[in-house]
Amino acid sequence: QVQLVESGGDLVQAGGSLRLSCAASGSIFSINPMGWYRQAPGKQRALVAIITTGDSTNYADSVKGRFTISRDNAKRTMYLQMNSLKPEDTAVYLCGAGVTTSASGSVRWVWGRGTQVTVSS
Repeated sequence: QVQLVESGGDLVQAGGSLRLSCAASGSIFSINPMGWYRQAPGKQRALVAIITTGDSTNYADSVKGRFTISRDNAKRTMYLQMNSLKPEDTAVYLCGAGVTTSASGSVRWVWGRGTQVTVSS
């Protein structure tokens, strides 16, 4: 089984910073891409940022210039550095990844359970 486990969520004041981590474990051949998503109460899950094995990145307009996504392929870990946090960034942050378990296997999308980020005004 493949698992993604997020960590680093917390309660912070507006203007503060947090660093989220997403660690992958299990029988994994490759992981590509990896992405951060967020879901606020009453809203749909939305893409925050995504990164490929070649370090190509894409960000939601609302976080450009404030958030930075990165990954350590050797550690199978992805990060999200969040600066200048705003109350509207409050949400459960989930990581997702396209995973293959063998060289000839198909890609399967896997989700983590999420970590809560709360930004107070």
